[in-house]
Amino acid sequence: MLKILLLEDDPPLAETLIELLSDEGYEVTWVKDGESALDVTFDKSFDLMLLDVNVPGLNGFSTLKSLRDAANDTPAIFVSSLDDIRSLAQGFEAGANDYVKKPFDIDELLIRIQALIRKNYQSHTDIIKLNEFSFYINKGELYKEDKYISLTEYEQRLVKLFFQRLNTTILKEDILFETSGGDEASEGALRVRINKLRKLGLGIVTIKSVGYRLEEGLKEAQN
Repeated sequence: MLKILLLEDDPPLAETLIELLSDEGYEVTWVKDGESALDVTFDKSFDLMLLDVNVPGLNGFSTLKSLRDAANDTPAIFVSSLDDIRSLAQGFEAGANDYVKKPFDIDELLIRIQALIRKNYQSHTDIIKLNEFSFYINKGELYKEDKYISLTEYEQRLVKLFFQRLNTTILKEDILFETSGGDEASEGALRVRINKLRKLGLGIVTIKSVGYRLEEGLKEAQN
């Protein structure tokens, strides 16, 4: 069972989140202040942390910064009523992976939680499997039904990005940044490489005017 640390000083909201997350199969540990959050992380490991900012004692920002300084890389989402740009920036500077503003849609929060846990799990897994494909992260090697597929260095970076962010829409600009390398860092080169991967059987979907997404379970390429 995946474990979530919840730092929230509002009992009604905390109880609601605990009930909803428990229904989704998560085990939730609830603390009301930053010091308690630090204490519990020394005794227990978590798959994700949901952190309010304005809590008694050590606030959420300082709590997460302390954890990051102690080499704790557990994915963290701030859930806060602070919605100004400065607070948003401070949250990410403290080491957050995501920031959700209150009031929030519970379905959206669940989607963000699931995506972040999946991404973190895949980033620590050497082999990611998708349908008949297997991608070895450390070696940058792609196999289809155990048959090795030769990839250029650029294509390796592209496939790695798609596999590690499976079922997640990736902005075109982010793809170009992550895979940049000389003349390859252009939209034209990106389209050529994506078309090649589609011909191999990877279900890469175009999200018009936004970016691309590699979908689990989709075996037919879509333009």
